[in-house]
Amino acid sequence: MLALLIGILTGACAHLLKCMIRWVSSPLTAHLHSDGPNLLFLLFPVIGILLSGIFQRYILHREIYHGVDKLRTSLANHDYRMSAQWIYAPLIASSLTLGFGGSAGSEGPIACTGAAIGSNTGRLFRVSGQQLLMLVACGAGAGIAGIFKAPIGGALFAIEVLAIAFDTTGLIALFTSTLAAGLTAYTLSGFTPDVLFSHAHSIMPAHWGAVLLLGIFLGLYSAYYAYVMRRMTRLYTRMTNPWIKNILSGLTVGILLFLFPSLYGEGYGEVADLLAGDNSSLISYTWLASLFSSSDGLPIVILIVATGLILAKPFATSSTNSGGGVAGDFAPTVMIGSIAGFIFATTSNLLLGTDLPVIQFVFLGTTGVMAGAIKAPLMAIFLTVEMASGYVLLLPATIVAALSYATARLLSNNYHHWWESWRLRNNP
Repeated sequence: MLALLIGILTGACAHLLKCMIRWVSSPLTAHLHSDGPNLLFLLFPVIGILLSGIFQRYILHREIYHGVDKLRTSLANHDYRMSAQWIYAPLIASSLTLGFGGSAGSEGPIACTGAAIGSNTGRLFRVSGQQLLMLVACGAGAGIAGIFKAPIGGALFAIEVLAIAFDTTGLIALFTSTLAAGLTAYTLSGFTPDVLFSHAHSIMPAHWGAVLLLGIFLGLYSAYYAYVMRRMTRLYTRMTNPWIKNILSGLTVGILLFLFPSLYGEGYGEVADLLAGDNSSLISYTWLASLFSSSDGLPIVILIVATGLILAKPFATSSTNSGGGVAGDFAPTVMIGSIAGFIFATTSNLLLGTDLPVIQFVFLGTTGVMAGAIKAPLMAIFLTVEMASGYVLLLPATIVAALSYATARLLSNNYHHWWESWRLRNNP
């Protein structure tokens, strides 16, 4: 019963967070020009990250960015008592960060909110220590389930990412909580998915070879994405002055937004457009709109912009998350994975004369990058399949996720081995 209550409350908070982000972003973006450059993109992220930093330093008197990492550390240290501030603080800080254009996701903050709901509910009813851990994990999983409307994906987040060992009763409670959260968020949003994938159909046998190559390609990109994220996080960690950190990270995001406006916010709009077969949104609100005059060159322009997007995204996301903004790491991999899948299929069709179904490869990209960059393949499979109702592509999504995860993991292990060997040679 407590798990059910936690799921309902967390699902409602997930819907509230999406509304809060929309309330902040809608007035800001209403006056932007869709057919030309927008200098306001340079300013919005600076304001958002500064406001988020001020809120953390002078109102909360604590840092709450990188919430999933902090949550994982707390659980590993058997610290299950979370302040009631963690219920509302991530919602406020995240709405400021993402509403003003931070290029990240809302799943990290809502996972912390759900965990805090679980912790405070458990303490209110004076459950035992192990039961309190289960309720915290139920709340965190419910947060992911509610924000993505993906109950199984939310449960696998608690198992795979938080690495909680559940007994039978705990598993029942976990799935009860995530189902309640997903259905609550789905109901409050008017029974509409965030990403509509109405053109899903099975992959033809002739395209299975390309599916295998896609998994490897996404694994290579995932390794790049994770590497940039690690290096940028270390860079911002070395900055001791929070004001400089906030301003520098905001400027970094702002410059990238000015060049590639599709990086604004969570990016679900771009995913939905690509799944609907509309790729023109990748060059909206930018000076590149002037290149529309030649329809013959339009596919090349879109491919160039898409390539710039996948190269710039980890810089924008890491600056948002590590520079003082409060956001998450999962939604960016969904957004940029869809673009990577689009690039793979479109390039193959243009250069090699293949007939790959671009929309299906866009969807498979959402699964592959999350599996490789986050290193949580099971969560990636079910999270994306549930979110877009792409059940007919479950098998190819599983193959792509497995190959991407294996490729990224292999490259990561080899990189660490090479780095340690070099360091020992040069620093005996």
